[in-house]
Amino acid sequence: MQGSFRFITDTATMCVYDLGELKHRLDDTPDWWSISEDELAEVNAGNCLFFNLGQDGVYEVNWIEADVGMEDRGPMTEVLYFRVSSGSVFVGAADDVTGDGLEPDHTCEGVFIELEPGSYACMVQREGNQIRLALSRSETGTNRREDLIRM
Repeated sequence: MQGSFRFITDTATMCVYDLGELKHRLDDTPDWWSISEDELAEVNAGNCLFFNLGQDGVYEVNWIEADVGMEDRGPMTEVLYFRVSSGSVFVGAADDVTGDGLEPDHTCEGVFIELEPGSYACMVQREGNQIRLALSRSETGTNRREDLIRM
């Protein structure tokens, strides 16, 4: 599977996550993830990946879900991991992340990618407002980061 889409962010952040993995944040404040410790905890648990883009604006994302071996990843950045439980993965502006009693839906500027439950590797590359995203199955579903993801 592959596709492309555009999104606008007012928080300079893109997120990738399975809706089932953030159910515990549904009744939290809408900007819970703006607290660095909370954001990092969810990233390390494999519940959500937050990509800090450095500036607000319009971004175009080209994504692919395929078996991409580490030797085939080309110019992608570091590999990050996340878990999929419900099979409904949202990729889009972190403005729409689960919180304040809301979850992203079809009105959000992002996409839902249907993936089989399990763990996934996420590789990403950014050039200006163009983002390439590759997702592939993985044995690992968590991260060991000490800092936030910056692109």
